[in-house]
Amino acid sequence: MMKTLLIAVICMLPIVAKSAVVLDLEYVRKNYAQAANNKEICQTLITQLTNETGSNVHLAYLGALQTIWAKHVGGPTAKLKTFNEGKKNLEKAVKADSNNVEIRFLRFSVQENAPWFLNYRDNKKEDKDFIIKHKGNVRSSTLLKMINEVV
Repeated sequence: MMKTLLIAVICMLPIVAKSAVVLDLEYVRKNYAQAANNKEICQTLITQLTNETGSNVHLAYLGALQTIWAKHVGGPTAKLKTFNEGKKNLEKAVKADSNNVEIRFLRFSVQENAPWFLNYRDNKKEDKDFIIKHKGNVRSSTLLKMINEVV
């Protein structure tokens, strides 16, 4: 009986360990702004977030960083494909949790900085108004600083 229990616990350890490791959002927040000008930071964050199943916020950061990554890749086709993949992930996160200030901020920051010809600007006013109205609920000083710098 004890041997069976021990084997079951040992077999479950990798599953428990994997689900317990969630990428620290403060780490992502602190590096997000640097990703536009630092290819290595952008690529590292994307790699880490690609393996992350933590939350819709993680998915939103992945999407936002993928849109930024489009700046770092070569060729117009690759840039557009990368941007659209990021946009898809970002919109998926917004759809799943539209009342999340951080997710709406990420979409706003992408739309604010996206080139006009990509036609990804439709939610700027709506997101900005939402962020201003609800930023008092933000508990992360890093996120609040980012919001105050952009909005």
